[in-house]
Amino acid sequence: MSGIELHAVSKRYGAQVEVIRTVDLSIAPGEFCVFVGPSGCGKSTLLRMIAGLEEISAGELRIGGVRMNEVPSARRGVAMVFQSYALFPHMSVYQNMAFGLQLARVPEAQIRRTVTEAARKLQLEHLLDRLPKALSGGQRQRVAIGRAIVREPGVFLFDEPLSNLDAALRVQTRFEIARIHREFGRASTVYVTHDQVEAMTLADRILLLNAGEAVAREGSVAQCGTPLALYHQPCNLFVAGFIGSPRMNFLPATLQQAEADGAWVQLRQGERVRVQVDARALPAGAPVSVGLRPEHAELGSAGQHIVRSVQWQERLGEATYLYLDSGQADSPLVAKAPGQAHARAGQRVALALPPAALHLFGPDGRALPRCVALAELPVPEVPAV
Repeated sequence: MSGIELHAVSKRYGAQVEVIRTVDLSIAPGEFCVFVGPSGCGKSTLLRMIAGLEEISAGELRIGGVRMNEVPSARRGVAMVFQSYALFPHMSVYQNMAFGLQLARVPEAQIRRTVTEAARKLQLEHLLDRLPKALSGGQRQRVAIGRAIVREPGVFLFDEPLSNLDAALRVQTRFEIARIHREFGRASTVYVTHDQVEAMTLADRILLLNAGEAVAREGSVAQCGTPLALYHQPCNLFVAGFIGSPRMNFLPATLQQAEADGAWVQLRQGERVRVQVDARALPAGAPVSVGLRPEHAELGSAGQHIVRSVQWQERLGEATYLYLDSGQADSPLVAKAPGQAHARAGQRVALALPPAALHLFGPDGRALPRCVALAELPVPEVPAV
């Protein structure tokens, strides 16, 4: 069992280009940590530094408590699954999975037992004699995972393993990766993706990385925590807008009055709205942004509400998303309605804004502390039979 520790790790190319800046992270043995962020944020670079495929410009990497900065990749006890599968086309499934063990001069009988057991768990037993060209994309990915599993590494590294698969196969393979981690849960797992749905569904913990100018200003780490912590308690506008699909709604507003149990703000269209957020650190008149998840935007005029015009709708069967006029041409207000709901373009609808469900972000984009955390609100239990 090997944990991973990153202490002030940075990566620079030349004197000017800093891709990764000051990452501090500790991944426990058996933990599934997902690196996620927009294109160019350095998530694959950070993974490659753990693997030993990129040099660390500054800071320290430890695996299992041992410093790894100068240790070659082959001696780090890690196994990597690539986006492109990287299978040998002239070798059978069995030969691909056994190749690393043969290089390590493991006895043939032990190789056969190990590969057969891994193939059984990956449902590849009937495919061991086939060449990669005879497999589907999902089957090839499972072979690549199996090749990593047989080495019994202390650390698994996945570099966007599902990006080459179609939508249905991504869901199936995502389930397979979750099941494999549960069965081989002794190893730490680091998984890189640009898809925040993958991050939310697979991770024990998410590391969301900044990109662009924010790296120089704030460092590479935007926020690190459990999926629900990032979803319900985003630390700034970037995290709130990145995590969640559809993204969080942002309504420009002005702070009017701040109290210990909440604040009053005035939206750009003139409505006065109460939020259960402690905004006493800001002066009256400060520009703020009100955040609202689409599923918390309740249709109806009960309590405090706003009225907006429907621009268009997305009917997905189990839900209908209404896109409403927000006064911002490039950012409509999205509300989640029941699947059978129907609205006409131009129709005026009332949208209730529950004070406990609203977020508030200051002029610097940072989230203000909530008076009532969403995690503290009543949560429906799934009944057991």
